[in-house]
Amino acid sequence: MTEGTGSRAGDLPDDLTDVEAGMWQAFRNGSVYDLRGGDAAVDDPHGLHPWGPRRSVRARVVCWLLLDGPPALAGRVSSLKLTGLRITGTLDLAGGTVVPYVEMTGCRFENEVLLPEARFTTVRLVDCAVPRLEAARVHTEGDLHLPRCRFLAGVRLTDARIGTDLLLNQASVHHDRAGRSIAADGLTVGQDLQAEMLQAHGEVSLRSAKIGASLSLRGARLAGPYTRFALNAPQLTVGRTLYLTPAALGSPLLSGVTPARGTRIQHFECQGGVRLDDGRFGEAVDLEGARFALTDEQALSLRRVQAPELRFLGERLPRGQVVLSGARVSTL
Repeated sequence: MTEGTGSRAGDLPDDLTDVEAGMWQAFRNGSVYDLRGGDAAVDDPHGLHPWGPRRSVRARVVCWLLLDGPPALAGRVSSLKLTGLRITGTLDLAGGTVVPYVEMTGCRFENEVLLPEARFTTVRLVDCAVPRLEAARVHTEGDLHLPRCRFLAGVRLTDARIGTDLLLNQASVHHDRAGRSIAADGLTVGQDLQAEMLQAHGEVSLRSAKIGASLSLRGARLAGPYTRFALNAPQLTVGRTLYLTPAALGSPLLSGVTPARGTRIQHFECQGGVRLDDGRFGEAVDLEGARFALTDEQALSLRRVQAPELRFLGERLPRGQVVLSGARVSTL
């Protein structure tokens, strides 16, 4: 059976492997397709243990399901929920419209994931190993979740439109050829952008980004050794508060809140310049406890920012400078 032939009637294509046939049926049932073996070391998507054919599906078949998949079984809602699978080939959904819910947990991708100009409802990649995510101008009606994922060659979200929340908590992102870990200029997020305890090994670029509610970089560690800035976000607009503050350790229930006294914390740390010039913040810019490692030529630049409150109770900078020229702050 060729692609598209009979899939609308729910027929199982002839050329699928046994693993892919199981994924196909799980998609129609809307159930989780879990191929973990129970050994934590082997199941670790970031580990060195190889995953062979018994845990592998072709990216082409995944795209087939998402773009032109079979109907759901009676009384069910079709969705792609994969756990512990290896995706071979390149997952290319560029320009496509994906209606089913997508959730992949603890998966390995052989090649980069291509989502430019694609449209989704909600996408969740959790604790996945991804060479690179290319998602310029992607559009989601709901959330885009990327927590605990590791990206070896960067994430591109330029001009992306996220309907509700964008999550990058505990993600690890290495730099692309231009020295950027996250390229998200012109990004629009309807509600919150949470990147708590993010590890970014390259510039995080959020130029002219718009965040509807709060932007949280609590406990994040940013390093920009390849460019002038570690955080490059001029003309950033945040509806509520920008948090460059500590994160509580040990409990997911403490995510998104300021840690109470006595709680084990991880400070926000930034090695490299920060540019927040011309930013607009509806409630506050919170830098309490933030740690900056700058060279003499670098700065924490807040030129012409507008915010009702600026909380800056961090450590004294041994090098570099803080620039507030033209800033309009009601409470400092």
